[in-house]
Amino acid sequence: MWWRNCSLFRTDKLMQLKTLKEIIRKKENKSEFAIVTNLATGNSEIFEKGKSLSKDFEKFTDQINTFYQSKKNGIIEDTDIFVESYIRPIKVIIVGAVHIAQYLVDFANSLNFELSIIDPRGYFASEQRFPGMEIINKWPEEAFKEIETDSNTALIALTHDPKIDDPALQHAIKKKFYYIGALGSKKTHLNRCERLKKAGFNDQEINQIHGPIGIKLGGRAAPEIALSIIAQLVSETYKK
Repeated sequence: MWWRNCSLFRTDKLMQLKTLKEIIRKKENKSEFAIVTNLATGNSEIFEKGKSLSKDFEKFTDQINTFYQSKKNGIIEDTDIFVESYIRPIKVIIVGAVHIAQYLVDFANSLNFELSIIDPRGYFASEQRFPGMEIINKWPEEAFKEIETDSNTALIALTHDPKIDDPALQHAIKKKFYYIGALGSKKTHLNRCERLKKAGFNDQEINQIHGPIGIKLGGRAAPEIALSIIAQLVSETYKK
C-alpha cells in the first residue's frame, strides 16, 4: 500500500504549496487574513472574515475569529490549533513636515506604521530632514492622487495653515479615515470647524476630527506632543 501513502504525501505537499502561494499573494496585496495551523498534523488553512473553513477547522471558527478580530496570534486553549493574524499595514499620512513630525516619524516607524509625508514646502519636507521617508512636495489635493487611501488610513495634520490642512481634512472625512487629528489650540479648532461647516460638512463628520490632537500629557515640547499624538493614534487603532 506504499503507493497510496506516496500519493497522499504528494497531495499534502501540493496543498501546502497552494496555500503558501495564496499567502504570498495576499501579503503582496496587503490583504487581512489569518493562517490557521494544526500543530499536530501540520495542516494549514487561510481564514478570512465572512468565509467558511474546511471541516478540519470549522468547529474552531469562533475562537479563530476572536484572535483575528483582536489582531493577536496564539494557540486556541486546549487544542493544537495555532492562529497567526495578518493585518493590513496601517497607513499614516502626516501633513506638515514640522519639527513635531520628525519625532512622530521615529515613533511611528518603531510601531511599523506605513508613512507618507505631504508638504508643498520643500524646505521643510526634505530627504535631509526625513531620510528614507515617502515625501510628497505637493498641495494635498494633488498629493492624494498619488496615495492609495481607505478606511485603514490615518491623517495627522500639523501645519496650522488652512490652505494645507483643510483640504487634507476634507479628503480624510470623505474617504472615512479611521483616525483624523489636527494640531492647534481649542480656538484654532473652533475656527477650523466653522470653515468645514461652510465647506458643506455636518457636525457628525466634523466631530471625527481629534482636535486639539493627542491625549492630555501636559507636555509642550515637540517630542512630548508627538508622544501624545502617537498614543492617541495607537489607542484608536486598537478600537478598529
